[in-house]
Amino acid sequence: MGWYSELKLAEKRTFWACFGGWALDALDVQIYSFVIPALIALWGITTTQAGLLATSALVISAFGGWCAGMLADRIGRVRLLQITIAWFAFFTFLSGFTQNFEQLLVVRGFQGFGFGGEWAAGSVLMGEVIAARHRGKAVGFVQSAWAWGWAAAALLATIIFQLLPQDIAWRALFFVGILPAVLIFYIRRLVPEPDVFLKAQAQARSSGGRSVLDIFGAELLPTTLLGAVLAIGCQGGYYAITTFLPTFLRTQRHLTVMGTGGYLAVIIVGSFCGYIVSAYLNDRIGRRPNLFIFAIGSTIIALGYTQFDISDGLMLVLGFPLGFFASGIFSGLGPIFTELFPTSVRATGQGFCYNFGRGIGAFFPTLVGALSVQTGLGVAIGLFAAGAYAIVIVAAVMLPETRGRELKLA
Repeated sequence: MGWYSELKLAEKRTFWACFGGWALDALDVQIYSFVIPALIALWGITTTQAGLLATSALVISAFGGWCAGMLADRIGRVRLLQITIAWFAFFTFLSGFTQNFEQLLVVRGFQGFGFGGEWAAGSVLMGEVIAARHRGKAVGFVQSAWAWGWAAAALLATIIFQLLPQDIAWRALFFVGILPAVLIFYIRRLVPEPDVFLKAQAQARSSGGRSVLDIFGAELLPTTLLGAVLAIGCQGGYYAITTFLPTFLRTQRHLTVMGTGGYLAVIIVGSFCGYIVSAYLNDRIGRRPNLFIFAIGSTIIALGYTQFDISDGLMLVLGFPLGFFASGIFSGLGPIFTELFPTSVRATGQGFCYNFGRGIGAFFPTLVGALSVQTGLGVAIGLFAAGAYAIVIVAAVMLPETRGRELKLA
C-alpha cells in the first residue's frame, strides 16, 4: 500500500468517496439477487420474469451511464457522482413498496438509470486523480469495494430473512437501499474536481473543445467499439453467473438460506481477493495480459461450478476461485478505459463503453432464465458465461496496451 501513502489529502478523500460509492452501489444492486426466491414464491413469477426484472435495470443503466458520462464531461465528475448516488438509492428504496411484477419492473428500470451513471462518474474521477504508475492499483482497489457491498447485501439478506417473515423481509431489504444517500454529504464537502479535468475545461472554453459524439468519429470509433465489446463480455459473464447464483444454490443444490449465505461468503471473499490481485497485476504485467488471465480463469471455473455433479464440499472450495476470477476481471476495465480516451471526452467514452456492455450483457440473465426451462439453471449459467468470456479474450487481443500511458487533455 505504499502508493496510498503517496497520495495527497484530497486524493485520499476522493479514493474513499469512490470506494464508498461503489460499495453502496453494489449493495443496492445485489439486494435484488437475494429477493428473487421470495418473489418467485410470493408472486408466482417465473425464472424468465425474474431475469427480465434484472435485465430491465441493466439495459436502462446502459443509457443512464452514457448520459451520465456526457454530463460528467460538461458539469463535472463530482457533481454527477452525487446526483447518481441519490437517484439509485431512492429507487431502490421505492422498490420495497411495489405490489406486483409490473410495478417492480418499472421501478427497477428507473433504479438502473442511476446505477449506470455512478460508475461512469466515479471511475473516471478516480482514474484522473492518480498518477499513471499507480492507476491500475488505485482504480482496482476502488473496484474491490463491490465485494464489500455484495457482502453487506448477503449479510443483511441472511439476517433479515431469518428475523422476518418472507413477505416482509424482501421489502425490508429494499428499504435498506436508501443508505447510500448519506455518502452525498461527504462528497459535497470534501471531494474536489480533478486538476486534469479543470485544465481540459479551460482548454475547451478557449478552443471550442470536442463534441461528445467524437467517440464515434474516425479517430476514436475503433477504440469505442472494441471497448464496448470488451465490456459486453465482462458484464455478460458476470451477470449470467451472479444474478441466479442464490437461486441456483437454493433450488438445484437445495441449500437453506443460512447455507446459501455460507457459500456466497466464500465467493465474496474470493471476489475481494480477485479485485486486489487484478489491481496489482494491472500495473505489474499490463492491462491486456491481466484480462487474458481472468477471462480464461472465469471460463474454467464457471463451467466446473455449474456443469459437473460435484459434492457440496468441493462446491464450497470452488466458490473462492469463482468469485476471484469473475469479479477480479473488472479491476482491469477502469484503468484501460481511462487511458484509451482523452480527458475532454473521457467520461463520455468510458461511460458509453462500460454501460453499453452492461446493457447488452443485461440480456444474459433473461436468456439464462429462458434457457434454464429446457436445460436446467446450472447448464444455462455455464453456457452463457463461457461465451461471454470468449468475447473478452477476442477484444483484449485487438486493443492496445495502455499501461503507463499519461492522460491526454484532448
